[in-house]
Amino acid sequence: MSRGRLRVYLGAAPGVGKTYAMLSEGRRARERGRDVVVGFVETHDRPRTASLLEGMEVIPRKTFVHRGATFTDLDVAAVIERAPKAALIDELAHTNVPGAKHVKRWQDIDQILDAGIDVITTVNIQHLESVNDVVQEITGIPQRETVPDEVVRRADQIELVDMSPEALRRRMAHGNVYTPEKVDAALSNYFRVGNLTALRELALLWVAGKVDDQLDRYRADHGIAGTWEARERVVVALTGGPEGDTLVRRAARIAARTKGADLLAVHVTSSDGLAGGDPATLTRQRSLAESMGGSYHQVVGDDIPRALLDFARGVNATQLVLGASRRGRFAQIFARGVGVETTALSGPIDVHLVTHEEVKKGRRRPERSRAALNRKRRLAGWATAVAGMPLLTAVLLPFRDVISLPSEILLFLCLVVGVALVGGTWPAFTAAVGGSLLLNWFFTPPVGQLTIADPENLLALIVFVLVAAAVSTIVDLAARRTREAARARADAEALSTLAGHVLRGEAALPSLLARLRETFGLDSVTLLERLGEPAPDDQGEPEAWRIIATSGAAPCTSPASADNDVQIDDRLVLAARGRLLNASDRRVLEAFAAEAAVALRQERLQQEAEQARPLAEADRMRTALLAAVSHDLRTPLAAAKAAVESLRSDDVTWTPGDRDELLATADESLDRLDRLVANLLDMSRLQAGVLGLALQPVALEEIVPRSIDDLGPLRDRVEGDICVDLPDIVADPVLLERVLVNLMSNAVRYSPADQNVLITASRHEDQVEIRVIDRGPGIPREIHDRVFLPFQRLGDRDNGTGVGLGLALSRGLTEAMGGTLTPDETPGGGLTMIVSMPISSRAVTR
Repeated sequence: MSRGRLRVYLGAAPGVGKTYAMLSEGRRARERGRDVVVGFVETHDRPRTASLLEGMEVIPRKTFVHRGATFTDLDVAAVIERAPKAALIDELAHTNVPGAKHVKRWQDIDQILDAGIDVITTVNIQHLESVNDVVQEITGIPQRETVPDEVVRRADQIELVDMSPEALRRRMAHGNVYTPEKVDAALSNYFRVGNLTALRELALLWVAGKVDDQLDRYRADHGIAGTWEARERVVVALTGGPEGDTLVRRAARIAARTKGADLLAVHVTSSDGLAGGDPATLTRQRSLAESMGGSYHQVVGDDIPRALLDFARGVNATQLVLGASRRGRFAQIFARGVGVETTALSGPIDVHLVTHEEVKKGRRRPERSRAALNRKRRLAGWATAVAGMPLLTAVLLPFRDVISLPSEILLFLCLVVGVALVGGTWPAFTAAVGGSLLLNWFFTPPVGQLTIADPENLLALIVFVLVAAAVSTIVDLAARRTREAARARADAEALSTLAGHVLRGEAALPSLLARLRETFGLDSVTLLERLGEPAPDDQGEPEAWRIIATSGAAPCTSPASADNDVQIDDRLVLAARGRLLNASDRRVLEAFAAEAAVALRQERLQQEAEQARPLAEADRMRTALLAAVSHDLRTPLAAAKAAVESLRSDDVTWTPGDRDELLATADESLDRLDRLVANLLDMSRLQAGVLGLALQPVALEEIVPRSIDDLGPLRDRVEGDICVDLPDIVADPVLLERVLVNLMSNAVRYSPADQNVLITASRHEDQVEIRVIDRGPGIPREIHDRVFLPFQRLGDRDNGTGVGLGLALSRGLTEAMGGTLTPDETPGGGLTMIVSMPISSRAVTR
């Protein structure tokens, strides 16, 4: 059985018409004679959406019972048993009711697809895992229901349901998305124009990325190697030289000319892994490219032009930026250079050759490594050459008439090869020259003369010298390569340590410097910062420098006191003490220095953000307080003042009933004012961290009845269902009572007149959950957390009902007591506030 096909309707926000589009497609397929059923659709009481269900076959939902409440959800088994050609299943990211086979609906859909049934579903961009944090930053609301991006990317077809922010807000204002009582709250919070515009851009970019993947797959499947300029992509080639900064900036400017263009930096290394640019320079240029919104890549290839073009074609690049050649004119006569060769082979890819300051300086010669063999081996080689040749001559002289000249040459050649293996090029070359002279004098006719009678013998001696020189050169080169490979491996291990440090998030400077000290076996490593403006003679003055971070004993107090120092920028220097590092080690040290500067910047930005956060919060609180209190304080004051002035007036004679009514009005207004001021004071104490707590074991069967009594006239609208067998909880009884009064009064305010508020409690592991359940209009799930922000009304009440502190204060008091306050949807409509409090240890041990 073949797997079913998945089609996803992706939207930027609720209300853009995903479910409507899914149902419309289902009806069209049904009219074409296809067997289509509705597995699960949530209409959200939208009449136009609900009308599309008429005449459609709907699979009955499965019923689940959880914590005494009844829920309905998708019946996967029923859909598979019905075996239609296609099933319409809404809300791909939905979390299933506890007790269902799978935790997430996308897992249900995966099972249905495995049964060979096509599925059409819907999802909003905020539910994709990869953009979840971005959406929270934009909207301020965390999204708890997410779906892995890979699930959506595997879909056979993705269709974006797009709508402009203005059109969506008009739909909401007309009541086509939410019920009227929720519209104002939604429009002023989650559905602001800025939020919707950002979410729309996210959705468009995500779909564009999916389209790119489909295009790449199509080109690969059909063997299309040419570039299709569907999207501007600029590739900049980096050699690891100082000109790379100029190239990255120029490429970024080229990419910025086209909206949505991609910037990719690439460095080509040879297949032996030994050649390449300066690691510290490449690290800095990588950071530069990424700071400009680009990405960094490294490819392996011995033919640099072809490797660059293969990479560019692989990413479907449209432009390639290269630095102008640093080779001299004479060198270009023999080889055209990377830039010219790349341009000749580029085909439809535009190539930019950018001039830079390094052109004037010519091509830098690569740093030549030190001698490949150590001093001990070189001395042994010289000793073997000097003593071995005469010794071999002495051994062969008695057999001069028995052994032929070619055999003698081969024996001398074996000794030269041995000298090359032991001592390298120059001892072997010396042995070859000396051996040729000894062979000429003692073994080549005429013997005892440096003349050679037979031309063949002359040729044999020449070949002997050439072979000996070639073998010694190859041996020396192999030893040099071995040494370079060992050095490259050590550098790679050091850089791998640095990369692991970054990937694990160990960005603290002391940790980074400690790793650097351990890597090179140094006594101390210190990051110094210049205190004032740069001066020519401040390198040796400790007063001109400040220690930012250090690792090890005896930190350096100035760059001059260090054995090794790396100038990071005008103000920062990394100073190391312990031993002098060679040039190759210093390159790795520079890479560590660049990472240290990044870590310092991150720490300072984080500190600035931490310092600014309380100020911003306080400013927001002050602004909101002034905006809210300006009305809410004035209203009860005005009512009380009017009542008192009426009572004092001599112009009207009040009856005892009128007088009592005016006194009651004044009393009620002053009580309301008292509650408002108390809430403001408590909120201030909470935020200042000076709220007094008296935590103790508390019995709910005592607290809940008192809380209901404190509601006054509203007590008749509340029903309590508290089991007497519940364990005691840890709480401040006065504060807990106040929390429950706030929650119950809020629930009564929004419940229909014929529906009472229910308060229940039950034990769950080491906590007791107190639930305040109403049957009111509820609030959208996506703005649940915003109801706890101070001075937030979210459009769900008029301006005379308070400054919006009740729920914020309730959550603050609950968390101060060690509990949590979370909202949930009431099955069948409404809002349930859940107070979770820890069980008393005394109750646990009973």
